[in-house]
Amino acid sequence: MSPVNESLFEFPCDFPIKVMGKSHPDFTDTIVTVIRQFDNEFDASRIETRPSSGGNYTGLTVTVRALSREHLDDIYRALTGHPMVKVVL
Repeated sequence: MSPVNESLFEFPCDFPIKVMGKSHPDFTDTIVTVIRQFDNEFDASRIETRPSSGGNYTGLTVTVRALSREHLDDIYRALTGHPMVKVVL
């Protein structure tokens, strides 16, 4: 009997991740550095940036090339564990 693949995604795939953090001049560059630990070809020009209405927070949508479920989980863990990041979706 073969193992059941529980993933809803076929890997590799481009996967958008939303990252929220306090507004800071280095926030975007810091997130790019974290992602490039897992995807050294990550294209920073594809980041969508949205400041909050009050300007206190910045939301980024970053699209990563996920090679496997484990790879994607590693990226999420690195982002959620970073002190500048408040929320990852």
